[in-house]
Amino acid sequence: MNLTVRRLLVDLKTPFARHWAGGCAFRSAFFNALSMSFPAGEQLFIDSVKLGVQQLSPEQQARFADEVKGFIGQEATHRRIHTLFNEQLTAQGYVNHWEGRIAQRRERMAELDPRNWLAVTAATEHLTAVFAEYLLAHPESLADAEPRLRDLWLWHSAEESEHRSTAFDLYTAAGGNHAWRVRIFRIVATHFALDVARQTLHNLWRDGHWWRPATWAGAWHLLMGRDGLLRHSIVHGRRYLREDFHPSQGDGRAAEAWLAAHAELAPPVRAGA
Repeated sequence: MNLTVRRLLVDLKTPFARHWAGGCAFRSAFFNALSMSFPAGEQLFIDSVKLGVQQLSPEQQARFADEVKGFIGQEATHRRIHTLFNEQLTAQGYVNHWEGRIAQRRERMAELDPRNWLAVTAATEHLTAVFAEYLLAHPESLADAEPRLRDLWLWHSAEESEHRSTAFDLYTAAGGNHAWRVRIFRIVATHFALDVARQTLHNLWRDGHWWRPATWAGAWHLLMGRDGLLRHSIVHGRRYLREDFHPSQGDGRAAEAWLAAHAELAPPVRAGA
């Protein structure tokens, strides 16, 4: 698979509003929480893929070489972009507690079989791909957001969908089994849900909006209901538990369409690298 590394032409040096997601405190706090996890999280994924590919035979390494370079390039770009985004959050007074927990987990990489970290990365990539599918299929979630930040999130979502199979395929090629993959997914999904909830609540507390009815109306609108993010995540997230699951079973058409329609906003640096 050829993965295109792109430059996102979005200004993240100019400060943005505290409630940049259409004035909604909850949506802003929720997306901010996710962004807080990305610099450390993307580095963990890069490191796990680098370690994991070393477990493969020379023939397998050659097979995955271009895809791994593309994956690392995309994730490194995400890390850089969200570092800039997070600098604005720090300037607004928010405190990133999630990043420290990820850094602690990353310190344990040398202690465990590299396949475990590939499984962690594959599980997290599935969760982010499910979220990306939702966001791209429900543009109303960010329709009223500041345009440059809406573009950032949709670009990131499209690329997450694009490289959703890389870590999974490396894990399989390295001899990872279904039972262990599912076990690690359950752990990752639990940690992810708790971490995003904790950071979102902390952001709202810092913001002084955690107690306001409008805040929780925003939460209900985004997360709950028949077409809400929570139900979508549970239904589609559980696909990962099937023994015949593969990330390519997800619907990547919306991601492909968005990237094609916004080629000038995110021009390629290099293809398959």
